[in-house]
Amino acid sequence: MREAEFNHPRLVEVYDAECPWSREDDFFVSAVSAAEESGGELAPGGRRVVDLGCGTGRLAIGLARLGHRVTGVDPAAASLRRARGKAGAERVTWIEGTSPVLGDSAYDVAVMTSHVAQFFVEEDEWRRTLSDLRRALVPGGRLAFDSRDPDARGWERWNPIDSRHRITMPDGSVVDAWTEVTSVDDGAVDFTHHCTFHDGEELLSTATLRFRSEQAIRSALDAAGFVVEDIYGGWNRESVGASDGELLVIAHTDR
Repeated sequence: MREAEFNHPRLVEVYDAECPWSREDDFFVSAVSAAEESGGELAPGGRRVVDLGCGTGRLAIGLARLGHRVTGVDPAAASLRRARGKAGAERVTWIEGTSPVLGDSAYDVAVMTSHVAQFFVEEDEWRRTLSDLRRALVPGGRLAFDSRDPDARGWERWNPIDSRHRITMPDGSVVDAWTEVTSVDDGAVDFTHHCTFHDGEELLSTATLRFRSEQAIRSALDAAGFVVEDIYGGWNRESVGASDGELLVIAHTDR
C-alpha cells in the first residue's frame, strides 16, 4: 500500500511507537520560539504556527503546550485520527488536507518536519507548496523544514541488513522492521518499508522521496519569495556536510 505508514491504522501505531520526541523536535521548537512576532492577537510568547504534514501530531501538540496557536494539516486521515486521540490534542486545530487549504497571511511560522518536504517529488508540486506557504505566512514570517542531504547518500543504508531494527509497541509486543530501496532515479528514491508483527502479519508501505541539493532548495525558496536565513547540516546546527546528513532550512518571507 502506498504510504501505508501514514494511512494504515496498524502502521500508524508503529510509526508513533518508533518516533518519540527527539532532538529533531527540539530543533523545530527552537526555530519557532526564535521567530519574531508579527501582527495579530497572540498569546504571551506565542506564535501562530502551521505544521504542514503534521502526521500523528507529536510536534504540533508539543508546540501548543508551549503556548503557541497551532494548526496541524495532513492528508492522511488515519494519522489525524491518532493525533486527535492524544492528550493535549484539543489545543490544536486539525485539518485534513494539503497546502491549498492554508489561509492567506494566517500564520507567523510554518514548519514541515520528518522530511515531509521530500514527499513533494514532482517539481511543480514542490513549487506550489512553497507558493502556498509564502501566501499563508505574514510578512517576515518564518519557514523551517528538514530534507536529507543527497551528498550523504543515506538511501544506500536502506537495505535488509543495515536498516533492520525492532520496535517495541506500547503493549510490549515487538515489530521487526526494515527498509529496502527499489529504485534510484535522478534524485527520486523509491523504497518499501517492511513490518512484521508478533502475530505474523507483515505489512508493507511504499513511497518515493526526492533528494534535493542545497542549491536546488535555495533556488526554489528564492523563486517562491523566501529569504534563506540558515541551512544546517546537523541537529546541533553544524555546517552542511555534518555526519547527520541533513539540510535543516530556516527561511523567512520578505517584509
